Amino acid sequence: MVFNNFEEYDDPPIYDKENETYMPELPLLLKWASITQGTIIELACGTGRLTIPMAKNGCKLIGVDIHKGMLNEAKKKSANLGLPIEWVEQDCMKLNLTTKSNFIYSVGNSFQHFLTNQSQDNLLSSVNKHLEIGGIFIFGTRFPSVEELLQPSTEEYWRTYTDRDSLHIVDLYTISHYDALSQIQHYTTIRKYKSSDSQIVDEKSTKISLRYVFPKEMERILFYNGFKIVDVYQDWHETSATNDSYELIYVCKK
Repeated sequence: MVFNNFEEYDDPPIYDKENETYMPELPLLLKWASITQGTIIELACGTGRLTIPMAKNGCKLIGVDIHKGMLNEAKKKSANLGLPIEWVEQDCMKLNLTTKSNFIYSVGNSFQHFLTNQSQDNLLSSVNKHLEIGGIFIFGTRFPSVEELLQPSTEEYWRTYTDRDSLHIVDLYTISHYDALSQIQHYTTIRKYKSSDSQIVDEKSTKISLRYVFPKEMERILFYNGFKIVDVYQDWHETSATNDSYELIYVCKK
């Protein structure tokens, strides 16, 4: 990740409030885990949104993330659960773990945080070095469709949720700008907190930049870094990819 691209993650409790219950990836990951021996590695694990449920289902994991605050939140959430998880603060582009794995995965479209060709190669090279021959690497990334890339550069409503602590209604809006030369989408997320009588009582905004990769480009990147694509899905339910896909899930083998 580039400097200043962590803003969206600098408040881990808010991240969990907005994302913790969202786990469409879990069935597919457990399917592969059931035929995997040894420790599983999750990259960019964040607050353990998937790491903890995976461990609760009998998996032994190493959760890796570069963001200290997100990892500390993961450690706090799992502290008294007795789960077989080792939390490691490392840069995923420079992994230096003491073990190799038969199964490595990354969720939450984390691949898009690696904004340059070099950083993508560094990530995949690092994964390759920690994956056993024949091992599986699974990750997802948003599909660069016209609708996805040409989002409005004006404030657009996204979704609403209720803050479980303050009970405020939170409306989320986004502003985006796509730089076609770099294939990077620059996002601003605006959170408007409303009281029970619908009055705005607070407003916060965060910025993040995400790289988009086209399918044929991804084929080349993966092949160059020692991976064979086993399957490509448009969702975590193993639906075949189409031109109308919102995201692409890659199942790769070393």
